[in-house]
Amino acid sequence: MRAVYRTQYGPPEVLRIEERTPPTPRPGELLVKVRATTVNRTDCGSLWGKPFVFRFFTGLPRPRHTATGTDFAGDVVELGEGVSGFARGDRVFGFDDNVAGTHAEFVCFSTRKGVAKIPDGVPYEQAAASLEGAHYALNFMRKVTLGSGCRVLVNGATGAIGSAAVQLLKLRGAHVTAVCASPHVALVASLGADRVIDRTQEDFTQQDDLYDFVFDAVGKSTFGACKRILVARGVYISSELGPGGQNLAFALLSPLSRGKRVVFPLPLDIPGSVVHMQSLLALGKWKPLIDRVYPLEQIAEAFRYVASGQKIGNVVLKIA
Repeated sequence: MRAVYRTQYGPPEVLRIEERTPPTPRPGELLVKVRATTVNRTDCGSLWGKPFVFRFFTGLPRPRHTATGTDFAGDVVELGEGVSGFARGDRVFGFDDNVAGTHAEFVCFSTRKGVAKIPDGVPYEQAAASLEGAHYALNFMRKVTLGSGCRVLVNGATGAIGSAAVQLLKLRGAHVTAVCASPHVALVASLGADRVIDRTQEDFTQQDDLYDFVFDAVGKSTFGACKRILVARGVYISSELGPGGQNLAFALLSPLSRGKRVVFPLPLDIPGSVVHMQSLLALGKWKPLIDRVYPLEQIAEAFRYVASGQKIGNVVLKIA
């Protein structure tokens, strides 16, 4: 089989497509023929080993996992011992933020992790693009109490996380203000945002409106900058650690505060996210944004495009 590997942290040039023997599923695992996967923000962080603190978990000075890829959609071709609930030929999709090696023609994936059957009629590309960004958006939402009509601002509404957050928040009945650049205002409005702020024309942190929650899906702002637009007990959540890891520090101190606070989106519930997205796909209530589709041979170019920060929604790799 063809699979993508690297032996060091670095730019896309360190990636190599190699021929390997397909893996054999261990007890509790599925062997899946991968049809589609994505190159996402999690993958880029893993490739470069950034932020550096994560290397204490992923390997110093070289990556512990040499394969790349975190999500997939494909077909079950073999079952490991003890697997129940799945059968050969099932169309499945899954996600593991701890590098699952899904940039490959075959992958073994534990049924104890985030994996589920793809609903009928959903293309592989759409299924693969329904996990990473949506998972992090859902994880933001799980950390707070979202009542119908609550006011939420999403910064970075065109990325995989932000575009998912807009749609998922609207499904929960929230009033959503989304922040994006000029060319994408109409697109973000089509996702259901009640108001769209063009960040090239207006600093969203200087507006007069107040919000119950600010979801910084790109980690480009700070709690300090957003405090003035939060209600008295409003919450700021970011997808990044923030300068000097301040978001984590503020979150640890938040239980001592009765006012505006920071919540850090941990721990994660990946299996719960996959099941939730399976349900929305089955009901036709969710459709991920897909920007580009690359063949596996162009994986380095796909990484470069994602790292450029210019992508809209998701970048998909079509494997077979």
